[in-house]
Amino acid sequence: MLLLGFGQAYLWRDSDSLTLIDTGTAGSGADIAAAIESLGLRKEDLHRVIVTHGHNDHYGSAAEVRAWNGAPVMAHRLDAPVIRGEDPGHRPALADWERELWRTLRIDELPPGPPCPVDRELEDGAVLDFGGGAKVVAIPGHTGGSIAIHLPGPGVLFTGDTVANVDKRLMPGVFNEDPGRTVESFRALARLDASLACVGHGEPVTGDVPAALRAASAALPG
Repeated sequence: MLLLGFGQAYLWRDSDSLTLIDTGTAGSGADIAAAIESLGLRKEDLHRVIVTHGHNDHYGSAAEVRAWNGAPVMAHRLDAPVIRGEDPGHRPALADWERELWRTLRIDELPPGPPCPVDRELEDGAVLDFGGGAKVVAIPGHTGGSIAIHLPGPGVLFTGDTVANVDKRLMPGVFNEDPGRTVESFRALARLDASLACVGHGEPVTGDVPAALRAASAALPG
């Protein structure tokens, strides 16, 4: 896990092949490069970049990272226009309590993500060539094109912002375009077998991830 000032990202290593899941805000490239070098590898060993959704704290450094060696950037087709700079995206439907959090976190002051080509537009069910076969899971709600990445073999789940871990409390992420669908997607992730969940914000979750998500779901509306 890479802590990148605002937001976080993950590096997955298969031998000498690296996959980056999310890229932090614009200007995070140096921190990502340092993390790669700490593994005894080079930036050129990065083979692919996956963006879980089109918010600038997740795709902000995608263009910078792609420029290192042309590693293909992948994202769901519905969020790809945002990442390419063709669509400004949708504002979230903020609950009253989220408005103060939005101001406190100074979300409007985050640097914009430079437009980045999306080399492969992903669909639900696609299987990517890393981690023994990584399955793309569409989880709309946070954005229309939010995705999770599930590695059934090692039992790892990358959830994007559909799941947050706040003070050891699992919950749907905040600032959602469609809060109701986000809750549905949160519950859908509980059907995936995993012993490690790498969430969009907060510490990863270990152990019986489906049980933890089901327990958290019980307190949600609907």
